[in-house]
Amino acid sequence: MARDRSPSRHRRHRRHHHRHLARGLAAAVAALALSGGATVFAGPTASAASLPKGHDVSSHQENVDWSGAKAKGATFVYIKATESTTYRNPYFGQQYNGSREAGIMRGAYHFALPNKSSGARQAAYFAGHGGTWTADGWTLPPALDIEYNPYDKKHRCYGLSHSTMIKWIKSFSDELKRETGQRPVIYTTTHWWNLCTGGSSAFAASHALWIARHGSADAGALPAGWSHWTFWQYDNSGSLPGDQNLFNGSASRLKSFAKGS
Repeated sequence: MARDRSPSRHRRHRRHHHRHLARGLAAAVAALALSGGATVFAGPTASAASLPKGHDVSSHQENVDWSGAKAKGATFVYIKATESTTYRNPYFGQQYNGSREAGIMRGAYHFALPNKSSGARQAAYFAGHGGTWTADGWTLPPALDIEYNPYDKKHRCYGLSHSTMIKWIKSFSDELKRETGQRPVIYTTTHWWNLCTGGSSAFAASHALWIARHGSADAGALPAGWSHWTFWQYDNSGSLPGDQNLFNGSASRLKSFAKGS
């Protein structure tokens, strides 16, 4: 199957989350040894599993069967639009328009490479190539995917200091707000955020959090400043194409969120 030409999100997520799953597997093995029975990760807790279900996709999923995703319970999806200022998802049109036609709320996300160009420049590129928003109740606010450097394992924070990374994120957010009227939803992991921003709480009051934590029954400890998550990416495989996500609220609240409230 064709993949993103860059080794970002979906390929690298598998490497990163295999570490999480390995830890969970070790715990499962220990439990198995003690109990004599099988122990497997069953996904989020029952209360979390009752929340609106969604997913996120990139060019790795190519042309998605959106009616099939809808039939399996998808209520929302985030779709990779751009990376840095040099990459556009060649399947974005089919994915973005097809999901809407199937009755699924959708939004676009940008994969950040903070060492390549300014936050403002990347936000403008994103806004010009899919990262738009309208208060129609079907378009989710655009999202910023900022996480481990997929191209250089020795520079997980892209060679930026805490203060420079914070300024980069602010520059991206300010430009996206100017372009679309919305602050980006921030997708990250707690570990990356603490490591690369120094645990900054500067964005929590004005930015929804999309937390990534796989192989666990809950979203775990959140980055500094956030008291709750809006989206939780809890697995990189499941019934829906791409990564599996939940929205932290009711279906009507999700609709309100899409309208910008």
